[in-house]
Amino acid sequence: MPRIFSLPLLALALLSVAVVTGCAGAPVQEMSNARQAVRAAERAGATATAPVVMGEAKELLKSAESHLRRGDYRTARDEAELSRTKAVEARSLAETAKASHQP
Repeated sequence: MPRIFSLPLLALALLSVAVVTGCAGAPVQEMSNARQAVRAAERAGATATAPVVMGEAKELLKSAESHLRRGDYRTARDEAELSRTKAVEARSLAETAKASHQP
């Protein structure tokens, strides 16, 4: 029986499938990171001290969750990462504001 695929070609095909599958997966970790960052910013008082940045973080997270439900994983991942960045910024602003009001 003749060989249809050579071993290197088969290995390359399997590697390609693994790479594509890995990139296309749901951004579970990114979503978790964003949610945790938003919660931490809220606990730090960012809703009051940095409402604009905090609002952006929450809206990005909400949008990421919507994209996740629709299966648009790339956009969900990007927005979750942006949400996390904004939440970290909001938390930093809140902590700076608290520190500047302490005697």
